[in-house]
Amino acid sequence: MFIKNLNECEEFTANDGCRIRELLHPENDTVNLPFSIAIATVDATGRSYRHKLNLTEIYYILEGTGRIHIDSECATVKVGDVIVIPAGASQWIENPDDKKLVFAAIVSPPWNALDDVRLDAEDKTGNVNI
Repeated sequence: MFIKNLNECEEFTANDGCRIRELLHPENDTVNLPFSIAIATVDATGRSYRHKLNLTEIYYILEGTGRIHIDSECATVKVGDVIVIPAGASQWIENPDDKKLVFAAIVSPPWNALDDVRLDAEDKTGNVNI
């Protein structure tokens, strides 16, 4: 039996700028699964960097509302929405609200750093340049 609590997962900042808690990853946990799961947070009025994964990713919105950008498409997302992001697609998510945006990020095959490419640049003040 495998049980892991989100509150036991250390938070870190991902390559895309989201705050992440990795809930399940077959390289770090005693599970044999073809995917990984992380819980991501975007602060109020924040956004992730534009990036691409060479892996299929699914977002499931748990708290808040946001705007998801995938290649040339853009849509508003809310609690209960699921978004499929194809491998290789340019993507980013923004949080226009004054409350945090929280979502589960499921990546298949499991996330790895080599397949995660940031497309945005950041200037010396921390502002994002698209």
